[in-house]
Amino acid sequence: MPKTKYLGDPATADWVSDGSPLLQGGELWLTMAPGSVGTVVASSTYVWYGRISAKLKTSRGKGVVTAFIMMSDVKDEIDYEWIGVDLQTAQTNYYWQGVLDWHNSGNLSLSDSTFDNYHTYEIDWTPDQITWSIDGQVGRTKKKSDTYNATTGNYMFPQTPSRVQLSLWPGGLTTNAQGTIDWSGGLIDWNSEDIQQAGYDYAIFSEVNVQCYNPPSDAQGSGTVSYTYVDKKGLNTSVDLSNDGTILKSFLGTGTNMSAAYDVASSTIAVTSTNAAGQATTVTSVVAPTDTAETVPGLTGAGFGSANVGNGGDGSGGSGDSGDSGSGTGTDTGSGSQSTGWSQGGSSGTTNTKSSASTLVSSERLMKGSMVAVAVALAGLLSM
Repeated sequence: MPKTKYLGDPATADWVSDGSPLLQGGELWLTMAPGSVGTVVASSTYVWYGRISAKLKTSRGKGVVTAFIMMSDVKDEIDYEWIGVDLQTAQTNYYWQGVLDWHNSGNLSLSDSTFDNYHTYEIDWTPDQITWSIDGQVGRTKKKSDTYNATTGNYMFPQTPSRVQLSLWPGGLTTNAQGTIDWSGGLIDWNSEDIQQAGYDYAIFSEVNVQCYNPPSDAQGSGTVSYTYVDKKGLNTSVDLSNDGTILKSFLGTGTNMSAAYDVASSTIAVTSTNAAGQATTVTSVVAPTDTAETVPGLTGAGFGSANVGNGGDGSGGSGDSGDSGSGTGTDTGSGSQSTGWSQGGSSGTTNTKSSASTLVSSERLMKGSMVAVAVALAGLLSM
């Protein structure tokens, strides 16, 4: 379901999209047409530690970036990223609360093309370590104990509930920082072979598996539906599990007022006309809020949005936002691996912002359970 229509009920969608995803032949195609900022698909529920894998073929070409990541609302992040000019390398990375530390990256080599061949990429995330594997072979492990910062007294290690995100985005846009352009292989070619043949660049995902682990031993609360950040630290201990609902009545709702709805009385049209006797009459028609009115504040979306790309034109279209919203190409000027950066929030700490807790996977394929609507997280974060 496009994220501009999702109100937090996971029974309606396992995945929330931004851009123009295609479903064909039992596979998910992430598309990026000329002039667009690509496609992002994010799980409608959160994982708080687990084993997450994706079987996929990457895109290709200068400036084209394919990504399979975990992202939390406080910007803890665990990444796989593939640059379209290097089809035999998977870049791995992690971030703690969005801190841009390029020393956290590590490359894993493959013997064949990531564009031509399917491979299964796995993230095994526990409270103690992260392991990245390809086709069942461990390529890299990062221990939490090695991330301690004596100055702050914190472990700079991803430790908060995160969503699975699959994305295709243009690192090589002329409007991006030079460091991002250089890292992604140069300026993007909007007249590439794939665009000429298909009309867009694309990455293909054939399977996503998620096995959720139990919450950490020091977790607060005991619910299975949602979670709340109880302080601004954004740490493992900041998360309180609950059974509170997460479904908004409309996008006017917030984490503290989920039943807020549009004022139908204000959505009226007064039409002045004449009757059969030539007398002026006024007719007031009630107009329900339209889909375009019920959009996520501050998020303009990504993707082509054309009727011939995506599922019946459901892509939200537009040019996207930089930084926290849209495809998230980042704004740094350094080199090295970048963060995909697409997130529902924009703060390194929140208070009383409802989101969903991790739940067990149905058939270990699609996540079920409840999650906060995008606007809940956004409203809570922006009110800080």
